[in-house]
Amino acid sequence: MFFTATAKDLSAKKCVPCNTKDLRAMTEETASKLIPKVDGWNLANEGGTLKLKRSWKVKSFTKGLEMFQLISDIAEAEGHHPDLHLVGWNNVTVEIWTHAVGGLTENDFILAAKINTLDLHHLLRKKVSA
Repeated sequence: MFFTATAKDLSAKKCVPCNTKDLRAMTEETASKLIPKVDGWNLANEGGTLKLKRSWKVKSFTKGLEMFQLISDIAEAEGHHPDLHLVGWNNVTVEIWTHAVGGLTENDFILAAKINTLDLHHLLRKKVSA
């Protein structure tokens, strides 16, 4: 069903409560079919736990905190909360997985797609051209 979902389809969906009794972690094969729908995100397998992970370089420490606020607004609205990391003064990494099932669910891809709709350009460092 959700193999044919587009990024727009995912960002239009709403996360389901994590205490839903039928919620199960997806297989790596299923996750591999969905990862192209969330541009910029990578699959990570950490000790057998599948996660979505994405990193950005921000202009400053405070821009990283602004980015966290934008992401947290979406996370709160969805009731699905990522792990947010600000390392050094400008390296932001977001990790998403469904803690309640110990792996990935469609909720994680929905949240990643919604994060991808944010306009973050004013927070990010410009790439230096060679």
